[in-house]
Amino acid sequence: MGVSPSSPARTIRLARTLAIVPVVSLILSGVTLESGCGMSTAQTPPKTPPPTQPSYPSVPPVSNTWSPSTSNLPAPAANTTIPPLLTGESDFPLTVSNPQPNATVTSPVNVVASATPKNPIFFMRVYDLNSNDPTNSISDYFTFNNSINAQIFLAPGPHTLLVMAQDKQGYISATPVKITISSQAPSTGGKTVISGIQGMPGWQSCGGLFPPNSGRAGQICAAGGGTPTFSLTQNQATPSLDGNSTKFSISSTGPDTPCAGYCNELSFNPVAGGNNVSHFLYDVYFYIDNPNAAQALEFDTNQTFGGNRWVWGSECNFKADGVWDIWNDAPNTGWEPTNIPCKATDFQPNTWNHLIWDVQRNGNMVQYNTLTINGTVYPVNTTYPYQQDWTLEEIDVAFQMDLDEVGTPYNVWLDKMNLTAY
Repeated sequence: MGVSPSSPARTIRLARTLAIVPVVSLILSGVTLESGCGMSTAQTPPKTPPPTQPSYPSVPPVSNTWSPSTSNLPAPAANTTIPPLLTGESDFPLTVSNPQPNATVTSPVNVVASATPKNPIFFMRVYDLNSNDPTNSISDYFTFNNSINAQIFLAPGPHTLLVMAQDKQGYISATPVKITISSQAPSTGGKTVISGIQGMPGWQSCGGLFPPNSGRAGQICAAGGGTPTFSLTQNQATPSLDGNSTKFSISSTGPDTPCAGYCNELSFNPVAGGNNVSHFLYDVYFYIDNPNAAQALEFDTNQTFGGNRWVWGSECNFKADGVWDIWNDAPNTGWEPTNIPCKATDFQPNTWNHLIWDVQRNGNMVQYNTLTINGTVYPVNTTYPYQQDWTLEEIDVAFQMDLDEVGTPYNVWLDKMNLTAY
């Protein structure tokens, strides 16, 4: 499977107060008296220069207690009790260019923000603050990057979004933005389509483990036998259905490839966040040059909020059980076979294929409704438990390529990749 604790409260620095002591004697005040013509003058000692201003104007930094090497969690847990999340903070420049304060908008709202700390960025989050009880607020989106450009799904009514960023020294900037949500996607009956995802920025890829430059460095990513040679190339005019496909290439060859066999590469894009949608259509066209080379192809979407994750994972398991498998997060489970066939012979080389997964959250359960392949609808109607204890909030789409035992190279193009949410 591919896609695949609380920060301590901040201690507020007490402001230093300067006591103003009245002059009670010339001796105590250090004044020198001079006589002349019946007049006396006092000489004021030179002023002490003010202390050098600190690099940051705020209270002391928070302690960074999470790291990918010491925690099984994918990110530090959301924390709505520290002062910056209640009052705002400004340790370094943080710009929220959208939404505008006091705007009335439809859901999802496109949140666009960037941070420029002096130290390396640790993470950014978007909170939906509960004005009556801030400690009961929720985090809707998380990234290890220093910028955000994501669609956030919110319920109709007033909201205070708080965009926060923390650097690796523990300094924080946080900006609240009050908005009102009128409705969700009124022109399309409440259904939002995020389209052309294959051509969007924000794609991330990883082999067996998350790479050293990742916020999750060293944690398990696509599992398998190691890290293959891989490339993701956008803006492909051919083969393409709309002139903007993305090419995914994988092999076991290369000078720096520790791939012993059955290596995988996961690619994912966290395009959205929020908890006000529960039904998804994962819709994509894919084109494979050599179906006989692939061990499996994986198509996933994931939703995380409130410390829990709902994983809708699927794979066309060409060379193992020859059927579509779906992911089960119940303990000691994992991939479960369906009765839907999926063999290399089902897909012609160098031909476009159309896949649609219809899935939803049913209460706290993960529900698979139907799979449509090239126009044929297969009922699935299967429900599994959700995954608890997950700390990285997002709604993402994912695609994974698996190599066979000998690492036969192959290429896949994705096009017209859409996610419908409602």
